Amino acid sequence: MSDIRPQPGIMEIALYEGGASHVAGQTDAIKLSSNENPFGPSDRAKDAFSRAVLKLHRYPSTDHAALRQAIGEVHGLDPSRIICGVGSDEILNLLAQAYVGPGDEVVFTEHGFLLYRTSTLAAGGTPVAVSERERTTDVDAILAACTERTRLVYLANPNNPTGTMVGLPELERLASGLPGGAILVLDGAYAEYVEGYDAGAELATRMSNVFMTRTFSKIYGLGGLRIGWGYGPKDIVDVLNRIRGPFNLSSAQLETAEAAVRDQDYVTRCRTENARLRTWLAASLAEKGVPSDISTANFILARFADEAEAQACDTYLQSQGLIVRRVAGYGLPNCLRITVGDEAACRRVAQVVGQFMATRDAETAP
Repeated sequence: MSDIRPQPGIMEIALYEGGASHVAGQTDAIKLSSNENPFGPSDRAKDAFSRAVLKLHRYPSTDHAALRQAIGEVHGLDPSRIICGVGSDEILNLLAQAYVGPGDEVVFTEHGFLLYRTSTLAAGGTPVAVSERERTTDVDAILAACTERTRLVYLANPNNPTGTMVGLPELERLASGLPGGAILVLDGAYAEYVEGYDAGAELATRMSNVFMTRTFSKIYGLGGLRIGWGYGPKDIVDVLNRIRGPFNLSSAQLETAEAAVRDQDYVTRCRTENARLRTWLAASLAEKGVPSDISTANFILARFADEAEAQACDTYLQSQGLIVRRVAGYGLPNCLRITVGDEAACRRVAQVVGQFMATRDAETAP
């Protein structure tokens, strides 16, 4: 038998299953499973990507200076406190790699992003999942779960897959109450969908134990390019830069992201349209007997009577060429996460869910 063994914790990580993209026998399925922007990237971003092909033989920048400068100008942040990565996932992983080891604990909420657990285990740490209150972050429960062994607290706000969020005063209360050796990591992947919300940037500017991550994969429509960034205390950024790969982002990624972040008119249009369609979709599903919490992101977490009903609805949606996301892996077996698509997609998914519920009601009628 071979003596080759992975590090402790790695084999406890389940292989990630992303949102489905295809349905057998369907050639024009509508994908509402991965929280992608249905309008894609802006024209300015697409133009920048097209131009980048002329320089594919050149190595990219290692310090990401132009992109960091653009992000800093748009968000009013110090570029020297910004780090860029392969999606925000890389930044989240780097934080665990840098600050977590055997015997350390990482706290996150029970319905939080699955990467929090996997990055913790990969670093040899112990994941600590904390109960939420009605699918919303419970700051008191997080603080109660922290110990002298806590090194990171991951918190997505708005949260995925629930879509709920807590306000900045609660985030500051959480950061202020953490043990001395712990960092609050605010995952702002969906922050742009909340008008006027800075995702904790001001806290990360002012407090030494707060770090914020953001992504270009959601409202910017660049999920296929994998670009993210983080912002926080200079000493944390310095640590992360020491372990990230020097050429972790290509020229195409860097230049496309720079063009995207400078096109804030496009971001505003996408946010406005998402809010309109999200409100309509949630109300339409509720009328059909499928409730959801108030979402602040680009998806609805639709709740069914039980796991069997959720699975049956998903199967029916697939038969009609609609792909949504089962979230049993997040501890929500009776729910389906439905991305807010364009108007045609939203109306179609509401119609088909309504057909399913009407059929179920007829079958259960006395």
